[in-house]
Amino acid sequence: MSTDNQTTPLEDGEADAESNPEIDTAELQALRERVEELEKSLAEADLSDNQKKMTIVATQGSFDMAYPPLILASTAAAFGWEVVVFHTFWGLDILHEEKSKDLKLSAVGNPNMPVPNAVAALPGMDTIATKMMQKKIDDNGTATIEELIDLSLESGVDLQACQMTIELMDYDEDDFHDGVTTGVGAATALQHMAESDIQLLV
Repeated sequence: MSTDNQTTPLEDGEADAESNPEIDTAELQALRERVEELEKSLAEADLSDNQKKMTIVATQGSFDMAYPPLILASTAAAFGWEVVVFHTFWGLDILHEEKSKDLKLSAVGNPNMPVPNAVAALPGMDTIATKMMQKKIDDNGTATIEELIDLSLESGVDLQACQMTIELMDYDEDDFHDGVTTGVGAATALQHMAESDIQLLV
C-alpha cells in the first residue's frame, strides 16, 4: 500500500486554524502561552494563601534568650511556614557577628539558678553561669547560637535587624552575620505582624 498521500495529524490549534482561515496560528500560540502563565500564577497564589506566617519580635540579647526565637523560627520554617524574626534593642546582639559570640547568661533574678541573688550578684558570676550553661549545651549536643542562625537562614527565615536600633547602638550594617536583613523599620515589621497567623514577643 502506498504511503505517499499519508498526512501527519495536526495539533488541535493547527487544525482549527486550517479549517478557519480567520484564526491566526501565532495568535493562537500566544494565547495558549498566556493561559499557561495564568494557570501557573493561580497555582502559586493558592500555595501562598495556604502558607502559614509567623512573626517573632526578639528584644533580649542574653545567652539564654537567644535560643527561643531561633529554635521556634527554624522549626516553623521546617514546616514550610514563612517566618520573620525582628530583632530590636538588645535582641540585635544575637545577629551581631562579634557580640553573638560573647552573650552572657544573667545569674541575678533567675529563679532557676542554684544560688541566692546575693551570691549571683558577685563579680564574675554571669561568666560562671554562662560557662556552666555552655558546658550543658556541649554535653547534650545542642546546637550553638551560631549554628541556629545558619540553620534559620538556610531554612529561609528572614532574620531582620531594626534600623533604629542599629543607629542607636552605633552599629554598622557590615557587623551582622551574612544573610541578615538590615535597615528594617518598625512599619515593615508591623505590616508582617498584621499578615501573620502567629505573633510572638520574646
